Amino acid sequence: MRIFDAHLHVIDPAHPMVENNGYLPAPFTVDDYRARVGGLGVAGGAVVSGSFQGFDQGYLVDALTALGPTFVGVTQIPADIGDEEILSLHAAGVRAVRFNVARGGSASLDDLDHLARRVHDLAGWHAELYIDARHLDGLSERIAALPAVSIDHLGMHGDGLPQLLRLVERGAKVKATGFGRIRMDPAEAIRAIMAVDPTALMAGTDLPSTRARRPFEDADLEIIGHAVDPTQLGAVLWDNAADLYLRDPRPV
Repeated sequence: MRIFDAHLHVIDPAHPMVENNGYLPAPFTVDDYRARVGGLGVAGGAVVSGSFQGFDQGYLVDALTALGPTFVGVTQIPADIGDEEILSLHAAGVRAVRFNVARGGSASLDDLDHLARRVHDLAGWHAELYIDARHLDGLSERIAALPAVSIDHLGMHGDGLPQLLRLVERGAKVKATGFGRIRMDPAEAIRAIMAVDPTALMAGTDLPSTRARRPFEDADLEIIGHAVDPTQLGAVLWDNAADLYLRDPRPV
C-alpha cells in the first residue's frame, strides 16, 4: 500500500544551519531518506523545515527538485516576507507554513493569525503547528478559526488529547508521526482521532527523528495499521494527506 509521508526532514550540509539550543543535527540527505524508506511504499511526502534551518529556503527547494512532484514543502518564513517570494516558493512545491512553537526557528505565535491567513489567501497554504497539546487551551480559538491547520506528532502528550480532539472537531488535521518523541499511547490517540474525524489523520515517519528518544521504526506504521479499521487505512496512509498537500490549493 502506498504511503504519503506527511512529515520528514532533509538535512543537507550544503546549506546553512543554525544551532538550536546548542544542537546541530547530523546530515540526512535526499539519498539517505530514499535509502531508509526503500521498500515501505513511500510515494510522496511533505519535507518539513526544522528549527535548525531557520528561514533558509535553499535546502527545501533543492530537496523538492530532487524528490519530484509528489513531494511538497512545509516552510518557515518571516512574517515580513514578500508576496513574490511566497508565490515563488509555491511554484517550487511549498504548500504550508510551519509555526515551531516547541523549538523555535519560525515566525512567532504573535504572527500566527496574520501570516497564516496571508499565505492562505495568497497561495492556498495551510498552517502547521509543532506544539504540545497541553498548551492549546489559550490558543484553541485562534487555531480553530484559521482557514486550514494541522498539528504535528499527535499533539505530543496524552494529557493534551482532549484539547486536540476539540480542534479535530473543528476541522484540524493531525499527523500520526514522531512516536519516538511523544508521551502517550499512539494507538489510543489514533483511535480517538479517527472516532471524531477519519479524514483528519495523516501518517508519516518524522525521519530522521532528530532529538527524539528513539528514531522512527518500520513498526510505527504497523501501530497505525492495527489502530484503524482496514477500510480506512488507505485514507490514513495516502488519501487524507494527498488531499491536503497534492491538490493545488491556490484560490480560484
